[in-house]
Amino acid sequence: MSGHTVTIPDDRAFATFKAECLCEEGWSMNHNKGGITVWTQGLDEGKSIHKIKCRMVCKDVSAESMYDVLHDIEYRMKWDTNVIETFDIGKLTVNADVGYYSWTCPSPLRNRDVITLRSWLPMGKDYIIMNYSVKHAKYPPKKDKVRAVSNQTGYLIQSQGPTNLCTLTYMAEVDPRGSLPKWVVNKSSHFLAPRAMKKISKACLKYSEWKQRHNPGFKPWLYPEQSTLPSIPLSELSIQHAESLENIDESCLAEIRGREDSD
Repeated sequence: MSGHTVTIPDDRAFATFKAECLCEEGWSMNHNKGGITVWTQGLDEGKSIHKIKCRMVCKDVSAESMYDVLHDIEYRMKWDTNVIETFDIGKLTVNADVGYYSWTCPSPLRNRDVITLRSWLPMGKDYIIMNYSVKHAKYPPKKDKVRAVSNQTGYLIQSQGPTNLCTLTYMAEVDPRGSLPKWVVNKSSHFLAPRAMKKISKACLKYSEWKQRHNPGFKPWLYPEQSTLPSIPLSELSIQHAESLENIDESCLAEIRGREDSD
């Protein structure tokens, strides 16, 4: 999301994101195995923006269930092994909020975090969840993490006819605020992204049983009247520009192989 003013995405923004998810022109395929395809875009000269797109066909998973799993922040703490901390900060509208997310990076890279404005929209049988980075005075960058920037990140969930069949497309345009080693980019497209998609699919299969034991009726992304988040005025937010954040050089760091590489 470019510009200088924080805005809540409108229908045109959602339609544009969907079109970008479905377009393959200008993308290079890096991985195509086991029902998961990964594309990347080349880095512009002198820029560290990383662009990646993943698509997965999910059998035995409905689009509605996938939508719930990607929204349910309590459940994310259970299945997302990369998450360090995540929480909602406040709501903007019935389908937009602001939240914090921090995650582990491959060793020996420093871990990252983001503050994002997230919005969501059902579009017929399809669903979109997308976000971009914003700045909030109460949540400045932390000393032990690198504040990354999401220019545009999100999910497109498409129902594929039968009740329990859907396609998930994840697309991210992120500035990790650092000069990353080539092995990180390669590992992301060939290993980390496919593994993350598989974890989402497995999480969906277990969600119904889990949700029955954890506040089963509570789904504020479907029923906004259930939300207990405080309202945040747009005036408290500003666009998070990458240039104002620390930029670190990790390009010379060698990979430390761990147990997770054999998963």
